[in-house]
Amino acid sequence: MRFLKVSLQGHLPPFCSLSLPAQTRMQSLHPDPKARYTSVYGALKQIIRTEGFWRPLRGINVMVMGAGPAHAMYFACYENMKRTLNEVLHRRGNSHLANGIAGSLATLLHDAVMNPAEVVKQRMQMYNSPHHSALRCIRDVWRTEGVGAFYRSYTTQLTMNIPFQSIHFITYEFLQEQINPHRGYNPQSHILAGGLAGAIAAAATTPLDVCKTLLNTQENMALSLANVSGHLSGMANAFRTVYQLNGISGYFKGMQARIIYQMPSTAISWSVYEFFKYFLTKHQIETRTPY
Repeated sequence: MRFLKVSLQGHLPPFCSLSLPAQTRMQSLHPDPKARYTSVYGALKQIIRTEGFWRPLRGINVMVMGAGPAHAMYFACYENMKRTLNEVLHRRGNSHLANGIAGSLATLLHDAVMNPAEVVKQRMQMYNSPHHSALRCIRDVWRTEGVGAFYRSYTTQLTMNIPFQSIHFITYEFLQEQINPHRGYNPQSHILAGGLAGAIAAAATTPLDVCKTLLNTQENMALSLANVSGHLSGMANAFRTVYQLNGISGYFKGMQARIIYQMPSTAISWSVYEFFKYFLTKHQIETRTPY
């Protein structure tokens, strides 16, 4: 039952993804002159005007397919590990350390499913992408770069998402203690705490996201300017390449778009998750209560 509720919840955040093409392109280290953007709104407006109304949604199908099982494993693992670790580390209450560790462990499962989907999505979102369907993108990448291409950024993804999720879960649980101390079902508190937690975590981990985008897209012009032959791999190499091409400011490309995406995404995730948690728990109690 828990797997079902988080699977349903996991299909909602991808529909907040209109800012994702803007984020991917704004993180480009050497964009085409026709794909230079100064704001999220300007990027979306130009993409729709020059490439069509549906262009910002390219790649959303592969994200939807991966989001259900990924979020199901993610929240199920988080709940079980949080309960177990709190019993070990803080028997009488809520431990922020336990929440952070549980979130980090859950990320390992989540990213194993979502990393290939992220690779396909980002390659489809790049300006002048030759990939017009997810299936064609998967086939072309598999044929030309091998299966390893789908996990080239996995260590970077984990390096980004483990601190992201640690900050995310610790911030969410902390805010819940402040605005919802009795930890009852309170939609307003879940939305507020979820949105703020996502925004803070997104801003803090933007440099890692820029490096992940470079590894996923293998941006040809940027790699040529950095004198990188073949395929770029490894987080250290990605960090060095970003600094070489854009300096310190390069690590914060697309931060605005990333925050704009993460705030509603995490707000929706937590509010829907907490609703199903409340609804199903209440239903189980009612069915067990004799009349």
